[in-house]
Amino acid sequence: MRHRVVVTGMGVVAPTGQSVDEFLDSLLSGRSGARRISLFDPASLPTRVAAEVTWTRSDFRDRKIAFAMHAAEQAVEEAAACGSAPGGEGGLSLGIGLELFSMEDAVAAKHGDPVPSARRDRLTFLQTPSDLCVSMLAARFGLTAPPATHVSACAAGTDAVGNAFHLIAQGRRRWMLAGGADSMINPLGVAGFCSIGAMSTSNDDPPRASRPFDRRRNGFVLGEGAGMLVLERLADAVERGAPIHAEIVGYGTSFDAHGISEPHPEGRGAFQAMKRAIDDARVEPGAIDSINAHGTSTPKNDLVETLAIKRLLGPRAYQVPVSSTKSMIGHLISAAGAVETVAAIACMKADWVHPTINLDEPDEACDLDYVANVARRHPQQYVLSSSFAFGGQNASILLRHWPPC
Repeated sequence: MRHRVVVTGMGVVAPTGQSVDEFLDSLLSGRSGARRISLFDPASLPTRVAAEVTWTRSDFRDRKIAFAMHAAEQAVEEAAACGSAPGGEGGLSLGIGLELFSMEDAVAAKHGDPVPSARRDRLTFLQTPSDLCVSMLAARFGLTAPPATHVSACAAGTDAVGNAFHLIAQGRRRWMLAGGADSMINPLGVAGFCSIGAMSTSNDDPPRASRPFDRRRNGFVLGEGAGMLVLERLADAVERGAPIHAEIVGYGTSFDAHGISEPHPEGRGAFQAMKRAIDDARVEPGAIDSINAHGTSTPKNDLVETLAIKRLLGPRAYQVPVSSTKSMIGHLISAAGAVETVAAIACMKADWVHPTINLDEPDEACDLDYVANVARRHPQQYVLSSSFAFGGQNASILLRHWPPC
């Protein structure tokens, strides 16, 4: 028996909003969160812009742990707003970034410098904040089932949600907290992406630096944040009167292993992940009403993703709206897929597709309907959200409107 799985709680921390309502408003308004980097001095780097979270919470020293906790609190609180919490043993599925922050301490130790007292912590000495994020979330929300940690780079957030969906659908969990968190806006993170030429160098106009599918795109803008969702069996959600945002109906993955920082030139892995998500849901490609694209604003991804969508949808590809959330919030790496799932669900509920901003001069080879610059009223039954990661790791998730149209 395959259980139907629904989303009963959502939380988000993004460069343009720290609640789902605020985030949705920013998306439909086409507001960019990109600005000059303030978390450190980027003067020596070719890229000096990013999409930072304006943050006031200080109870966690590691930004991505703070983001994850804040988004999870929103999601769990909303799922219990009906007066009862999800029942049965809960699990955690988390996409999380690789840790670079502690290198600062390693350099200090190498030179015999004292580690600042704010970072002198026995737990963070023994474990990375990535480990701590999982254990802290599990302890905070009483999640006693073995957790699943995903480090599949830019696909990690989508993998986390998809994995949670399958665990519930297969009857192995009653409910799951799933999502992703990341923050790489630090000297090592930004310099690393600069070294492979992946980031935009449009430093003079940060809000317009991320321009997916535009002829003048020159790389992605790095973002940070978290997206968390509560998933549970439909029958359980209905029984306790929980709010239902959407149904998750399909999940697909692939691994094309073409290159570390570039996709397969024919979009083989991207197509496979999207097709497998649709097949998992037992629907035809013609059912897709809109696509939340990976849409990084890099020269290679946007072209290859366009090819993959055309292969998936055939001639109908030109009639399906395609939006890039990254045009406004940048690339949140391990959190990207989870935050974009929240974006896709929120827009689907509102009967809108958000715009791809800064699309002023479309690339001739990127010739689909990318909802340029202005949000569009568009009722949707099925929305496909995809993430295509470094190293050829790809993941797609298929969402259905609730109640079904």
